Amino acid sequence: MIHVSQLLFVGCAFGLVLYGLQLVALVLHRRAPARAPRLRRGISILKPLCGLDDDLVANLECFAALDYAPYELLLGVRDRHDAAHPVAVAFARRFPRRVRVVLQRGTPGLNPKVNQLATLARAARHELIVVSDSNVRVAPGYLDEIAAHLEDPRVGLVTHPIAGIGERRFGSLMDNLHLCASVGAGMIGAKRVVGKDIVVGKSMALRKTDLAALGGFEAFADVLAEDYLLGKKVSATLDKRVVVGKAAVRNVSERRDARDFYRRYRRWSVMHCQCIGGPVYAAQALLNPTMVAVAGWLAHPSLITLGGVGVAAALKLAYDGAALTMLRGGRPPLATVVASPAKDALLACAWAVGLWRREIDWRGNRLRVLPGTRLQPVRDFANSSHAADGSTLKSAA
Repeated sequence: MIHVSQLLFVGCAFGLVLYGLQLVALVLHRRAPARAPRLRRGISILKPLCGLDDDLVANLECFAALDYAPYELLLGVRDRHDAAHPVAVAFARRFPRRVRVVLQRGTPGLNPKVNQLATLARAARHELIVVSDSNVRVAPGYLDEIAAHLEDPRVGLVTHPIAGIGERRFGSLMDNLHLCASVGAGMIGAKRVVGKDIVVGKSMALRKTDLAALGGFEAFADVLAEDYLLGKKVSATLDKRVVVGKAAVRNVSERRDARDFYRRYRRWSVMHCQCIGGPVYAAQALLNPTMVAVAGWLAHPSLITLGGVGVAAALKLAYDGAALTMLRGGRPPLATVVASPAKDALLACAWAVGLWRREIDWRGNRLRVLPGTRLQPVRDFANSSHAADGSTLKSAA
């Protein structure tokens, strides 16, 4: 009779095979030729700001010095009380011909980032728009590649893999390692291995006309995973392709501690489960093979199963280091030896929370995440549940 421990180690092996395929996909992706446009069309970069990200001014300077013309950089701020507002105004004064500050007008939904994007899109002067988070940096040819892909009318959206950089604290090292090995490499692996589109809002570009055909950003104002759903709509509604760009955008994370890392991915787990559905989400436990091996050892403690944990952890560490090196360059920090298994352990805890929790704290708001990542204030949900069944739903927190 097959023991549960054996099944768990089979699952662990399957997860490691998937990471091997992902690494091959990453190698092939990096070998793809660089793209250049036949004609440089105008591009509007929409960059919503909220507070002071790590090294914010340096992040903005990267976008003000891109080797492309014509383009504009729009810095969105919710209101003048945001800590980012004086920074944005001062920055726009340095680059008056290229940079504008845009204050949010109206609140179409519960997603604060999308609320800003709706205003920024209306202010954009060019047909091609690029959504870029305030904590990312890009290569000089970033806009050329986007313009080249969008010359093809069959392409509806361009996104880019993510590489985390800049760690000064252990939590940021875990964050950057996860962004390289799981998020950035995962975007490439999903596209090349199984043909699945994963769009991440750190970098996504599309035409204004295509966005309008989807209802504008306002159509995504009450969902949490607006980037992922936008990618799905581009394929399903417009019948156009999503392209993953060659060069990674670099997400700057310097000062997160381990608690910050866990809280971020606990919230992300709630969103992810509601985005892809419970059964698929549960199966994604196999993408954490080290922790699956630990579960196998706990189910049947022995020197053999303990050795299996060691082998799984070593192989996963090797993969994490290789993915980090390929996406951002340089050698992995020595602390990666500790950060890789610690990261996987915290991600396993966050994944478990995502199985049952449906509420998040986001920028001071208590929200319930419904299927499809649709957002609803907790009070509204409780009131609607009370009206429906005569009882008050207890908080999932």
